[in-house]
Amino acid sequence: MNKGELVASIAEKAGLTQSQAEAALSATLDSIQGALQSKDSVSLIGFGTFSVSERPARDGRNPRTGETIKIAAKNVAKFKPGKKLSDSLN
Repeated sequence: MNKGELVASIAEKAGLTQSQAEAALSATLDSIQGALQSKDSVSLIGFGTFSVSERPARDGRNPRTGETIKIAAKNVAKFKPGKKLSDSLN
């Protein structure tokens, strides 16, 4: 499912127009992104939790040349599914 299909599904299930559903989805995604940028977590009970994890700098190896390279530290987004979501898949 891509963003357009998700917007259509939201519009149908919530009884909204496509533009209203797209605005709601965009606002939701922007809010989640803003919270993650400030290193806060977002918990959606039953669905899951979005959080930020710090990945430390490390040494890597170029597979083509075998040369050792430095990989910079960075923050990565993580998602941990909730129990309700996990149970619905099994």
